[in-house]
Amino acid sequence: MSQPSQAISRIPRHVAVIMDGNGRWARERGWPRIQGHREGAKTVQRIIDGCIEVGVSFLTLYAFSVENWKRPKLEVSALMRLLIEFLQDRHDEMIQKNIRLQTIGRLVDLPPKTRAQVEKSIAATAHNTGLTLILALSYGSRTEILEAVNHLLASKRVTPVTEEEFSAQLYTANYPDPDLLIRTSGEMRLSNFLLWQMSYAEIYVTKKLWPDFSREDFLDAVHDFAHRERRYGAI
Repeated sequence: MSQPSQAISRIPRHVAVIMDGNGRWARERGWPRIQGHREGAKTVQRIIDGCIEVGVSFLTLYAFSVENWKRPKLEVSALMRLLIEFLQDRHDEMIQKNIRLQTIGRLVDLPPKTRAQVEKSIAATAHNTGLTLILALSYGSRTEILEAVNHLLASKRVTPVTEEEFSAQLYTANYPDPDLLIRTSGEMRLSNFLLWQMSYAEIYVTKKLWPDFSREDFLDAVHDFAHRERRYGAI
C-alpha cells in the first residue's frame, strides 16, 4: 500500500526511470504504438508531480535511446513530434512549478525542429531552482563512456585517470549519481542506461507498463527505497 509523502523517512535525491511498456500497452488494446507513447507522456507528468511532492531533486527519464533510431521511421518521427508537443504544452507548468529542464545524450542527432524546441525549453527554465528534470535523448551509456575515453585520449595525458576525472567527462558531470532506478514492464535489465552512474543505485522493478504507472506506484517505489540499507560494498 502506498504511503503518504510525509511518512517516507528517506527520500532519494536523484531518481532515474526506464519508462518501458508503451508499445505493449497500446498493442494490448489494438491501438497504434504512438498512442501508448501519448499515454506514457501523461505518466511523465504524474511522476514529475510525485517527485515535487516528496522532495526529489533530480529526475532523469530515459526518453529516447541511441538504439531507438533503428525503429520504423514513422514511429521515430511521431516520437519527435510528441516531444515537441510535450515541451510546448508543459512550458507554463514548468515555469510555475519551478522545474529546470536539462538533457543528456547526443542532441546533435535530433531533427532540427525537435532540437530547437528542446534548447528553447532549456533556456526558458534555466533559472528555475526546483526539480531538475533531465531527459535522456539519443542517449546510450556505452556511447557516453566511449566519448569520455576518447576525450581523455585526445588530451594526451600520461598520468592515471581517477574516477572523479572520468566522471567529469560524462554527460552527467553536473548531476549526482542516481540513488534509485525505477523500471516498468517487469524487464530485468539496464538497457544501456547510465551504466557508470548506476554503480550503487537501488533498483526497483515493477510489472506495470509505463502508461499504467501511477502516483501511488511511484510513492511505493520511494517508500521501498526508504527501507533499504545502502552498503556501498561495505559489510
